[in-house]
Amino acid sequence: MQTLLKLTQFFSKTFALWAIVFAVLAFLFPDTFKFFTPYIPYLLGLVMFGMGITLTFNDFGEVAKHPKAVFIGVVGQFVIMPAIAFFLAKAFHLPSDLAVGVILVGSCPGGTSSNVMTYLAKGNTALSVACTTISTLLSPLLTPAIFYLLASQWLDINASAMFMSVLKMVLFPIFLGLLIRMLFKNVIAQAGQIMPLISVISIVLILSAVVAVSKDKIVESGLLIFSVVVLHNCLGYFTGFLAARLFKLNTVDSKAIAIEVGMQNSGLGAALAAAHFNPISAVPSALFSFWHNISGPILANIFSTMKDKK
Repeated sequence: MQTLLKLTQFFSKTFALWAIVFAVLAFLFPDTFKFFTPYIPYLLGLVMFGMGITLTFNDFGEVAKHPKAVFIGVVGQFVIMPAIAFFLAKAFHLPSDLAVGVILVGSCPGGTSSNVMTYLAKGNTALSVACTTISTLLSPLLTPAIFYLLASQWLDINASAMFMSVLKMVLFPIFLGLLIRMLFKNVIAQAGQIMPLISVISIVLILSAVVAVSKDKIVESGLLIFSVVVLHNCLGYFTGFLAARLFKLNTVDSKAIAIEVGMQNSGLGAALAAAHFNPISAVPSALFSFWHNISGPILANIFSTMKDKK
């Protein structure tokens, strides 16, 4: 068990490296990784299940302790990132498939890796976990609604079908994880420690499958869409931090909000794009997953040197 825990810690810390390595391998040998494409929803469900079995009542208790900060984080997640995505899609005159892909990843809840980045940044990790949890639980309703509002001018969107997809891929696995944790608390307490390893493997396979399927489109518009993804992510960090400071949150909480707003559940974006649209629409999510695991550690390193100021 100790060996497995060490492997989990190693792969979690080097997640960005594995994302890069497998993205390159999928690009070079696409036929090998296309095999995983039909399993993207199940891989995402596995990640969400892992989130469910690691949740505790303390995670929800943070909402009651700091309702203002959680509210700012969640509203920022579902307002700032979709708005930036819409602006970038318009400003760069993106083709329809890529435009909806950018807006889709912008409409997703926070990614679980934001919690690790907040910890490394010496931010309020409990606040980050609370924001991720609440935004994820709200995502079956808010993600399809916001996406429909902003992206329907590009393509016909079936919001109710997306709602059911998010329920199946996000909410159901989380509640299943919570239920199993309640029934088998002692066993799950140990098994939950290796869930980050399973999550890393699942997300890397999702990323690889999307890259493999969309290789030609990445070659065609890779630089353009990568520039949009980098801007989206970095503007999210900046605007999230600025919003937190405008509402007079301290530096520790502002770090958490900035990272929470800037980092998306790109696995959900990729899964929804693959299920409901042209696979090309999943490219922004794949690139976002790749990029935010590079930008996150860089920002965390910068934030870690900041002193707390009221």
